[in-house]
Amino acid sequence: MTKASTAPVRKATIDPSEAAHFGALAADWWDPKGSSAMLHRLNPVRLGFIRRQIDLHFGSDESAMKPLSGKSALDVGCGAGLLCEPLARLGAMVTGVDAAAENIAAAKAHAAQSGLAIDYRAGELAAQTQARFDLVCSMEVIEHVVDPAAFVAELAARLKPGGLMILSTPNRTTASKLFLVEAAERLGQVPRGTHDWHKFMTPEEVTGLLADAGLEIVAIEGIAFSPLSGLHLSANKALNYILAARFVTS
Repeated sequence: MTKASTAPVRKATIDPSEAAHFGALAADWWDPKGSSAMLHRLNPVRLGFIRRQIDLHFGSDESAMKPLSGKSALDVGCGAGLLCEPLARLGAMVTGVDAAAENIAAAKAHAAQSGLAIDYRAGELAAQTQARFDLVCSMEVIEHVVDPAAFVAELAARLKPGGLMILSTPNRTTASKLFLVEAAERLGQVPRGTHDWHKFMTPEEVTGLLADAGLEIVAIEGIAFSPLSGLHLSANKALNYILAARFVTS
């Protein structure tokens, strides 16, 4: 008699309609004035937080040009590579995974033009390499998946012991509904249909999912907007927030 498999059942997390929506934007993902203009303005803010957490977690010098040299990084929901390429320039061996094959094609083309060796893959994270990484990132993705708990579990399964995870996502507040959904989409700052406010997650909800996966938050900041400062890191998490997490240490 064949022994029943005890391997965990891996759940799908990709929403096909979400993948199609973002895949349709692939052609001008790298245009700072195109449909992804908001991401281009958001990326430097994220990178400021990510770089600081890299230095704190791995003990690198803040003046080092390649603090991720010799380390591996995974970006899940990588789009056309807006975060993967800076991580590669910081010295990491980068893998990018996205639900949309169109985004991966655009990412590969841009990386080739930039002379960067990045391993790009399309499809479910569960179907990709089971390798573990020193750094796992997922920016503005958890609010687009069909099963956030399964998604966080997959991210945790890719994180090395002693590794660092970075997540960012919009908060589910009245302010985010007004500014990120109603105003931003109506004014053309982001493409129509990009956000479903009901799928936004509060910091408390994300904290719970991370805890269930054996992770604890070590830093969290809001990403706010003001006419004078534009998008910037802030104590105000009403619109969006970014966090760093690691495995709970005993």
